[in-house]
Amino acid sequence: MIQRPYSGKVISLTLEQVTLPNGEEIELEIVRHPGGAAIVALDDTGRVCLLRQYRHAAGGWLWELPAGKLDAGEPPGETARRELAEEAGVAAAEWRSLGTVVSSPGVFTEVVHLYLARGLVPAVAAREHGEVFEAHWVPLEEAVARALSGDITDGKTVIGLLRAAAAAAGAV
Repeated sequence: MIQRPYSGKVISLTLEQVTLPNGEEIELEIVRHPGGAAIVALDDTGRVCLLRQYRHAAGGWLWELPAGKLDAGEPPGETARRELAEEAGVAAAEWRSLGTVVSSPGVFTEVVHLYLARGLVPAVAAREHGEVFEAHWVPLEEAVARALSGDITDGKTVIGLLRAAAAAAGAV
């Protein structure tokens, strides 16, 4: 049985009666999210774009990759291209998938598709209403060090940076 006690612009909350693989029956609260895409934009000098973004739910400012929510029916790669231009002000000639990440699988259905973008050229930035951020370009090695030290705490950003560094080094 599924109940939908809340449905909003981005997420919905369902209460679901489920049978686990061990046979136990429980009620789960599931937050349904359409998913998103995040981009490690790597320029010709080895710098990546990081956004210093205000996130009320997280209690303030976070460092994040350019990213955004999948629009209805939009493929993840298109979301990535749109968000890269909107937030970083660049377009990319080369795209590589860095896989996916699930943000909090105990309660959220959100899957974030990660991409490495290279061959960057200027594009028209178009900040969305309600977004508060600054774009910074930092060396990939510095961004990875900040992710490993805990200075960068956003999960998709930490994973994206580590996977991009491995890809750039030819490790994956």
